[in-house]
Amino acid sequence: MKTLIKIDLLILDEWLLYELSKEEATLILEIINSRYLAKKSNIFCSQFDIKGWYGKLGDGTLAEAILDRIIHNSYEIFIDGTVYMREKFGLITTIE
Repeated sequence: MKTLIKIDLLILDEWLLYELSKEEATLILEIINSRYLAKKSNIFCSQFDIKGWYGKLGDGTLAEAILDRIIHNSYEIFIDGTVYMREKFGLITTIE
């Protein structure tokens, strides 16, 4: 936990691919809050729109607290495309 809080840049790939349990969300809040107070940077890579994050965090006060710390002073970069990364690099083919 201390290492996650201390590093300069924390990258969370596949962010909220699955819904978090209350215990997992509590740990995330502790990490995000500590990093927020220490003015450390985070990158959240997700396949889901930010509007859908609330439900994946379990709704309620805990989700609000996490999102407040993530969204405050943040930048959103939306990358749209019709081709999946694996398809683009020839790792899979689409079925038509």
